[in-house]
Amino acid sequence: MNLWRRGFTNAGMTIDAPAVSEIAHTIQLAVAPVFLLAGIGGFINVIAGRLNRVVDRSRLIETLHPASSGDEHARHVWELRLLDRRIALASNAIFLCVASALAVCVVVTLLFVSELANLKYATSVSLLFVLAMILLAAGLVLFLIETRVAVHGIRIREDLLERDRRGRFRFLTR
Repeated sequence: MNLWRRGFTNAGMTIDAPAVSEIAHTIQLAVAPVFLLAGIGGFINVIAGRLNRVVDRSRLIETLHPASSGDEHARHVWELRLLDRRIALASNAIFLCVASALAVCVVVTLLFVSELANLKYATSVSLLFVLAMILLAAGLVLFLIETRVAVHGIRIREDLLERDRRGRFRFLTR
């Protein structure tokens, strides 16, 4: 079966154009990575939202920090250190996910270029897709670590929990 429909002549050279069925097949191959791009974009949006909240909280604590002293000052320093770590983790996760999205964009581009120019980029496309998945996985791992750090920072002080000597909450024992 001849996949090349017709030839175009340009300055004495014949350039074969791919058949419509081959272009349609290439579009089908590119659809999955495009859906992956949409998912990565949504994930980046989630991380960016978390990063915004962390930055807002750090700005608030930074204003309270100079006027604090004693235990309150120590809590502010501890929370600022925690927030600084979360900012680093979230921004690195965003970087890795954006790098993954860029790699997916190059995969889609190579799919079309290799089809239109009749080039054999199968190995390059495969390796680039694997790289995109590794970058995405690394971004997900950093996001997982950031959420664990966030949960660690949400510990409620024991004196605020109002427990009796046995560890039960006082309002439940009345």
